[in-house]
Amino acid sequence: MFVQAAGRRVDAQWIAPRIDGAPTLVFLHEGLGSIGLWRGFPQAIADRTGFGALVYSRYGNGRSQSLSAPRDVRYMHDEASIALPELLDRFEIERALLVGHSDGASIALIYAAEHPGRVSALVVEAPHVFVEELSVRSIAEIGERYRNGDLRERMARHHDDVDATFFGWNDIWLHPDFLAWNIEPVLTRIEAPVLCIQGAQDEYGTLAQVEAIARDVKGPVDRVILDRCGHSPHRERERDTTAILAGWATASVG
Repeated sequence: MFVQAAGRRVDAQWIAPRIDGAPTLVFLHEGLGSIGLWRGFPQAIADRTGFGALVYSRYGNGRSQSLSAPRDVRYMHDEASIALPELLDRFEIERALLVGHSDGASIALIYAAEHPGRVSALVVEAPHVFVEELSVRSIAEIGERYRNGDLRERMARHHDDVDATFFGWNDIWLHPDFLAWNIEPVLTRIEAPVLCIQGAQDEYGTLAQVEAIARDVKGPVDRVILDRCGHSPHRERERDTTAILAGWATASVG
């Protein structure tokens, strides 16, 4: 379905709950993600927990409205402060269990800091809370793969305006002003339980990201580091990640 958020058309998918009064899973994708790129992961988590789920493609991604201008350094803050609250109101979600991957994990953390009463728990997969040299290097490398390899063709299956989607994300992460981006100060306002999942071989961030969350968040933080896994545990270690996330969510808020 298409709904409005922050004055823009957003593609969304709703999975009905099987348990009355349960929190709602809200899936927040990575910088180049979309509804389709989650594949069957949201449905699998909903099936295991009985929770409802909202999955959506952010403005500029998937089948949602295309970007009309370059992204600003604060684009993740804007998503957390404006678009996401409107979506949760639209779907009457009072208790959200946020599941964020990469950029989506950063958005989840910002939202939880700003709206503590509306977040039951957070699962942050390959989160970013500050910019690392590894991240910048890998994002520059993926730009070369996009220009000279088959990445553009593969991404075009999932995004209506693939060039705007890719460069809207790639350009801002490589912008000199983005080097100072840092959301560590907001972590101290998060009281909800947090589960961090990260691949030991994540090519876009080190374990320092997870360590910062564990150090600064007020609520309890559980950490799972998966070996033989890069930046996308829900794809690279799908069975393990599904079992870990569903079990933790049920134990924490079910």
